[in-house]
Amino acid sequence: RVLLLQHRFRPGHDWGIPGGFINLREQPEDALRRELREEIGLEVDNVEIALIHTMERVQQVEIVYRATPCNEPQPRSIEILRAEWFDLTALPQGLVNYQHWLIQQALKNV
Repeated sequence: RVLLLQHRFRPGHDWGIPGGFINLREQPEDALRRELREEIGLEVDNVEIALIHTMERVQQVEIVYRATPCNEPQPRSIEILRAEWFDLTALPQGLVNYQHWLIQQALKNV
């Protein structure tokens, strides 16, 4: 299953994988846990890096993780409308092609 969030402020492509930015001096896995906790109250175990991807156009690095959820996600931020689990064969409309690609790459060897 893939956890996707429906974002309030992304018209036309409102669904996406959870994400956020790393704070100064914050470790990537700590940022993952913080973002999930802040946005949807989700705690995770068995965290592993699934994919690291550089984006030249915006000069950033994306780190995509796989993890085991410890509880059910519930939106806690005004920016998140819904948090839902999807089967790979039934991803929602409003998910951009790039997000489809990230999901496929992250789950390629699972």
